[in-house]
Amino acid sequence: METEKITEGKKRFYHKHKSLLKDKDFLESLGLSILFLIVGLVSTFFAIIYATDSASRPVTDIILSNIPVFNLDWAFVYGPVVFWVMIAVYLLVFDPQKIPFSLKAISLFLVIRSVSISLTHIAPFPTHAQIDISGFFGVFTNGSDLFFSSHTGMPFLMALILWNNKIMKYFSIVASIFFGVVVLLTHLHYSIDVFAAFFITYSIYVLGKKWFKKDVLIGEIA
Repeated sequence: METEKITEGKKRFYHKHKSLLKDKDFLESLGLSILFLIVGLVSTFFAIIYATDSASRPVTDIILSNIPVFNLDWAFVYGPVVFWVMIAVYLLVFDPQKIPFSLKAISLFLVIRSVSISLTHIAPFPTHAQIDISGFFGVFTNGSDLFFSSHTGMPFLMALILWNNKIMKYFSIVASIFFGVVVLLTHLHYSIDVFAAFFITYSIYVLGKKWFKKDVLIGEIA
């Protein structure tokens, strides 16, 4: 009986992936979502450069001004890598139909955050952890891209997208809170960057569901 269940599960697994690879709407949506993601990454890259060149003075912060700096470079840099690898594996293996909407929602997050970064030019908090984020990681952050926190917002966005899966939902929520604490303890984000991220991210998710209705429907395929 157990063997039959495993065999049936494998059949459903292969059928789902095979049917999606033959689905024209899914493939078109996937291709478009990849283009959107590229746009989001490029906009982030230039927004960071602009914010760095335009940075003004740091400001006081009720939390950062009252806690010491902790060196948590491993969590700040490699924590998100581990998180996204696990999310990618889950989507590719168990929920491939949600990939187009996930990528478009992430792209929307990146574009809106790029605009926010370009409008806000506060310098990093005077005392903060010295973390080497050169090279590949420097494309996505260099310490001047403050408002709002992607470390906090991105995992929360995935929690909203994967809300119907309890394990992935709670995993993403815990990751969001954990990274929010990390960026505060390292003084690499102001408190407002972290707390505002939850509200802005939820708004982005609502907009994504409204603008990408077709992808939401594709994501609901059993």
